[in-house]
Amino acid sequence: MAEQRSVLKEYDRYISALFAAEDNALHSAREEMLREDMPEISVSASEGKLLQVLARIIGARRILEIGTLGGYSTIWLARALPPEGKLISLEIDARYAEVARRNLKRAGLEEKVEVRVGPALESLSRLKVTAEGAFDLVFIDADKEAYVNYLRQAMPLVREGGLVLGDNTLPDAVLDPAAESGTKRYNAAVSAHPDLDSILVPVLRGKGIDGLLISVKQSSALKT
Repeated sequence: MAEQRSVLKEYDRYISALFAAEDNALHSAREEMLREDMPEISVSASEGKLLQVLARIIGARRILEIGTLGGYSTIWLARALPPEGKLISLEIDARYAEVARRNLKRAGLEEKVEVRVGPALESLSRLKVTAEGAFDLVFIDADKEAYVNYLRQAMPLVREGGLVLGDNTLPDAVLDPAAESGTKRYNAAVSAHPDLDSILVPVLRGKGIDGLLISVKQSSALKT
């Protein structure tokens, strides 16, 4: 197992060095989160670059992130936006939100990103009521037990042809197949959803392999 993890780290190091090298803002964001004693659960640099590339592929102008933490993934995603683009990130912990805002300001993204504090389901409900406009991409990376509820609330906010991305969706399903988990329920809900065309993709992390569930919202009549 240790040898396998060592190989995976080398894979991640190689990919990150070539395609996802951290600049000062990203490196500082990680350092800031460590100083603030925040959980080390951010996406890897290589996954951050994957999120950014996916956002650019679809020409995302409006992005919704559920789960800000320290803003590391937020920086990757916001950098895919055009000058007039907007990212709204939902975070339940006010202290984490302040750390994220500092990191975003350091990255020069404070004008593009708004961090909203409060329970994500409540924030999602307010977004539906205010009808601020459809999102091109939603990235779900928060409380895993609530993933299915996040999906249910977010779907009406996503444009047809937009992306719904669910993070941390592989290890629980494979390593403990008999156990129930929020991410396993999310995977099943996405797989059965008539308006989503999806694939679960393994991604590299420092501690091994994780998963990103990538879904395209489309009319159920088009799904094959």
